[in-house]
Amino acid sequence: MRMKAFLFLSIAIVVVSAGCISGNSAEKTDNLAKCLTEKGVKMYGAYWCPHCQNQKKAFGDSFQYVDYVECDANGPNGNPPACELAGIKGYPTWIIKGVQYSGEQDLGTLAKIAGCAY
Repeated sequence: MRMKAFLFLSIAIVVVSAGCISGNSAEKTDNLAKCLTEKGVKMYGAYWCPHCQNQKKAFGDSFQYVDYVECDANGPNGNPPACELAGIKGYPTWIIKGVQYSGEQDLGTLAKIAGCAY
């Protein structure tokens, strides 16, 4: 019985330690969002768009560091002319290195395309 308890405790310690060593997920996502912005990546969307909301949720609080352009004039800081100029046809749309990527994107995919660590 003691052996099972010892084994269980050992496994729990390893799991908890691995979580601590792997780093802070929020910090990792902050760094990704900041890198995307530094590389000139922009996300175009609309406040009412459910896919845009999903994309924002994927970043969590780190979305504050993403260069986001609101395409609906009724949204916060709405800038429809910027969206028209960029040729945005749907939401969300990411522009990375001059190429448009439509729809929700995985954070790892965004990092890879932009050349950011994640």
